[in-house]
Amino acid sequence: MSDQPKARIGRLHLLTDVLLQSRFSHEDLARLGIAGGADTIQLREKGGSTRRMIEVAKRMAAVCRQARVPLIVNDRIDVAIAAKADGVHLGQRDFPIPLARELLGQEKLIGGSAATLEEARICLAEGADYVGFGPVYVTGSKADAGPVSGPTVLKQVVETIPLPVIAIGGITAENIPEVMRAGAHGIAVISAICCQIDPEGATRTLREALERSK
Repeated sequence: MSDQPKARIGRLHLLTDVLLQSRFSHEDLARLGIAGGADTIQLREKGGSTRRMIEVAKRMAAVCRQARVPLIVNDRIDVAIAAKADGVHLGQRDFPIPLARELLGQEKLIGGSAATLEEARICLAEGADYVGFGPVYVTGSKADAGPVSGPTVLKQVVETIPLPVIAIGGITAENIPEVMRAGAHGIAVISAICCQIDPEGATRTLREALERSK
C-alpha cells in the first residue's frame, strides 16, 4: 500500500486508442492530449500481449507522472498494478469493483461504466470513485456501445448519483455545452482526439469548450 493521496479525477478524459487509427501510439496520444489540456488519461487496449501492455502502461505512467495527470487503465487491474497507474476503469462485466478495491486499496481511483441509471447505482453501491456514463450521443468508437441515453438521462444520473459523472459517447465541442448543462463533471473522448489529424489541437478545442461551459 502507498501513502500517496488519491489522485483527483479530471474533467477532460482522453481514452487512448490504436485500433481506430495507427498514426499515433498510446504514448504519443498521451503526450499530445496532455499538451492540449487533457487532465486524465486512460489506456484503452483491447488486444496484444499482457507483457506489451505493461510496457506501454509504464511509459504512459512516466509521461502522466511528469505532467501530474492521472493515468487510468481500462479493464486490466494487473497492468495497472504493474505500471503503478493511478487507477482502473471497469465495465459492468469486468472485474468486480469491490474485489478491485481490495487489491488496489483506497488510494487508487476506480471508475465504473454505466449505460443506465440502475447501472450507475450499482457503481455507487460497489464503491466506485466516479461513473463513466454513456453513450450520451451516437458513437462509432465502440461497436458494443449500446443504445444512446441522451442528455436527459445523463441529467437524471447526475442528480441521483453523488459521484463525479463523466459523459462519454459522441462528445464533440458542439455538444459539450449541453452535456455540462446536464451537470456532468466532465467528458471522455476517443475518436474526437485519437482519430484527428492534430490530436493536440483537437484536445485544445474540447478543453476550450469545457472552460466556456463551466
